[in-house]
Amino acid sequence: MIDILRACDDPNLFAPWFKRGDWTAWRAFLAALFGLPMGDDAMELYRRHTGREAPPEGPSEEAWLVIGRRGGKSFTMALVAVYLATFREYRQFLQPGERATVMVIAADRKQARVIMRYIKGLVSQVPMLAARIRGETADSLDLDSQVTIEVGTASFRTTRGYAFAAVLADEVAFWRSDDEAAEPDHAILDAVRPGMASIPGSMMLCASSPYARRGALWDAFNAHWGKAGAPLVWKATTREMNPTIAQAVVDRAMERDAASASAEYLAEFRKDIEAFVSLEVVRSCVSEEVTERPPEPGVHYRAFVDPSGGVSDAMTLAIGHTVGEMAVLDCLRERKAPFSPEAVVDEFCAVLKGYGIARVTGDKYAGEWPKEQFRKRGVTYEVSQPTRSEIYRDLLPVLNSGKADLLDSPRLVSQLVGLERRVSRGGREMIDHAPGAHDDLANAAAGVIGLCRAKPKSTALFGVYGYPSRPARRPWSGS
Repeated sequence: MIDILRACDDPNLFAPWFKRGDWTAWRAFLAALFGLPMGDDAMELYRRHTGREAPPEGPSEEAWLVIGRRGGKSFTMALVAVYLATFREYRQFLQPGERATVMVIAADRKQARVIMRYIKGLVSQVPMLAARIRGETADSLDLDSQVTIEVGTASFRTTRGYAFAAVLADEVAFWRSDDEAAEPDHAILDAVRPGMASIPGSMMLCASSPYARRGALWDAFNAHWGKAGAPLVWKATTREMNPTIAQAVVDRAMERDAASASAEYLAEFRKDIEAFVSLEVVRSCVSEEVTERPPEPGVHYRAFVDPSGGVSDAMTLAIGHTVGEMAVLDCLRERKAPFSPEAVVDEFCAVLKGYGIARVTGDKYAGEWPKEQFRKRGVTYEVSQPTRSEIYRDLLPVLNSGKADLLDSPRLVSQLVGLERRVSRGGREMIDHAPGAHDDLANAAAGVIGLCRAKPKSTALFGVYGYPSRPARRPWSGS
């Protein structure tokens, strides 16, 4: 069987794509990944980018690439996907009717389309490979060898049930779009590993520019870089892997935002971004299996809404009340885009009135629009004085002290755990969701908890209310 470097040199295979640019570093990586012989120059690159001294003893079944942006990760992932799908035989490991899958998992559909274009270009423009295509969709290629090259997005649900010949995970540091998992990157990778067990020599390759010092990419780098054995970890700047990127591009990015550019181009994990709250702290505040608390007479409920125009972000509502020093979350509503904003306001106002609420708080979204729409339905909309970051800042001690009683909502838990604390260039601390993630539920829940914890300025304004005794919280026992 032809090895991947010979395939890259063969004018009848992949050589046309390697005529421009300097692919020396990538060739050294491919040699290390597949356990191929390396000359002195390749060994020097290998030692520099892996922190190891001894050459690899054989192919790696798992490898992690920490590479700066525009370093060539997506094309290399596509190349490896095509090579594994077309130059290896898997039929002896498959049941009748089963197909081996080489899956490239991307952070989102846009990134997936980029990789799929590379894959289709590599296959369709090589006549001997194009002849092997038996079926094609926007996201997959079926080959005559019972192999499918498929592109998917980061979800621990949709990656189950496959027999994986290879899994190539692109931009894994930014897999924060699956709100059903508090740790989506680990959850997705854990979901695909059983699908690799039935095919000997199956390969997992995870590549990304780095981000915060947490998650699967950071854990792999922290545990394995510079250490012999599996898995292989390769770390390099953009220009080390792709010298065609001008140094001036990097310099300008460093001038604009050194912390961001150090991650994007120099492959350094960001030190200015930290997790806002731990999963353990949030789970300790959750009442297991309590998804909603119905309204009770004599209770003064508060409400917070996170409005949306219905195009991209969700619109959310949270309702809560106070028992002593405890802020109790009673109700959560979320309507994902696309939706009719007026229809959702109708729905939310009906819920508010069910809890006896005639006043709701929200942010300054879209000027007067929320005020007008809620006012038409008999509900007063008040603009929150604290900013989103300030609301989250005030939430943290409440969670840490266990003085919040949260509903059992995996999406809420995920969004709270996914919040990040970062410092802006001006030195101001910001708390917000990670790139590609959402915090609509978290914002509404944090907002109403802040309202419940706030002391009323006047009993004449809020009245005096009796609170029922709070049931004992059922501890979280889920994973």
